[in-house]
Amino acid sequence: MTSCVLAYSGGLDTSVMLGWLIEHKKFDVHAVYVDLGQPGEDREVMRSKAHKIGAKSVHMIDAREELCRDFAFPCLQWQAKYEGPYLMGTSIARPLITKKILEVADQVGAEVYAHGATGKGNDQCRFQLAAEALRPNLRVYAPWRTQEWRTAFPGRAEMISYCQQRDIPVKATVKKPYSSDENVLHISYEAGDLESLEVCGVDLVEFTMTCSPQAAPDKPEEVSVGFEAGIPVSVNGQACSALEVVEKLNRIGGRNGVGRIDVVENRFVGMKSRGVYEAPGMTILYEAASQLEQLTLDRDLVHLRNSLSPIVAEMVYYGYWFSAKFDALQAFIHKSHQVVTGEVTLRLYKGNMIVTRRSSPNSLYDEGIATMEAGGTYNQDDAEGFIRIQCLPYRVQGLNRKFGV
Repeated sequence: MTSCVLAYSGGLDTSVMLGWLIEHKKFDVHAVYVDLGQPGEDREVMRSKAHKIGAKSVHMIDAREELCRDFAFPCLQWQAKYEGPYLMGTSIARPLITKKILEVADQVGAEVYAHGATGKGNDQCRFQLAAEALRPNLRVYAPWRTQEWRTAFPGRAEMISYCQQRDIPVKATVKKPYSSDENVLHISYEAGDLESLEVCGVDLVEFTMTCSPQAAPDKPEEVSVGFEAGIPVSVNGQACSALEVVEKLNRIGGRNGVGRIDVVENRFVGMKSRGVYEAPGMTILYEAASQLEQLTLDRDLVHLRNSLSPIVAEMVYYGYWFSAKFDALQAFIHKSHQVVTGEVTLRLYKGNMIVTRRSSPNSLYDEGIATMEAGGTYNQDDAEGFIRIQCLPYRVQGLNRKFGV
């Protein structure tokens, strides 16, 4: 029999897929559950469900620390956001999931890597791009891109019915069919009633990580984040692992209503989609990191980083994590952020963040130079020649052309 590793989440699609691959394709399926800190999911429930469905083996891999340390924090250094506000909690996780699953594939001698991403979404690209870069000879099988799967399961109602007939527990129901992707970085919500733009997403979704700004405390809460070389290392003065940083800030940001967005984004495959997201901890980290960079990165370097940031965000969103271009960009950001060390304090209040303090041993801010008061170390006479040189090309142009006419 063909040996197959399945990216198993325990959700509706992959629970059905696990059974279908065994019953219909006659595969020996090794279910691989990569634990990325999915809130609200019991790991042993996921394991027992996979065994009940008929998995040849079930592998539970804790990759939460690696997700934060090696995947989310490099994106944080880039201030990488896709099309504005989206912090890409799902996009960041996909190459790591594939990396871990392929390690299991090596162990069990799998010939096929199967996943539950649809033919309409971004995840199919992220999974396959990572797989083909890491294991070029392994076959990737995506049932949603086959007619036989879509005939058997044209919609979520049929998959729910399949699970009900086999007594397989799943979260989704016909009544409320929106789907979610959960990890320690964020939770995303899409599909179902959220596909209608007439519906208010933040009213419809039952959020797990955050309270609404209206329900947040009436008293502000301050939180301090320490960084070393651009990497978060402490919260409120207490040293933390990467995972501990994110988990603590999720709790602090979540109870203050920080980190909810509702966006329409451009998928890699060309269509627009609507998603609702909550990412309290990472939202705080992006703001704190940005405040510290204002002190420590010089103008030319931060402008270069900012010009490259959308390119990095696009590569992460599309799935080009394991590539020569991305490796080179990572080397750049690692070098550029060696000086981004210090601490930032933010005041959180009903979904808002206000910086109250920031400090760094590498700060380039010099009050003596920046002061608008008399004296100081900056000689304003020096500006005369500087301005004359800057104006030279425009003075020459003005002699030959008429502007503003």
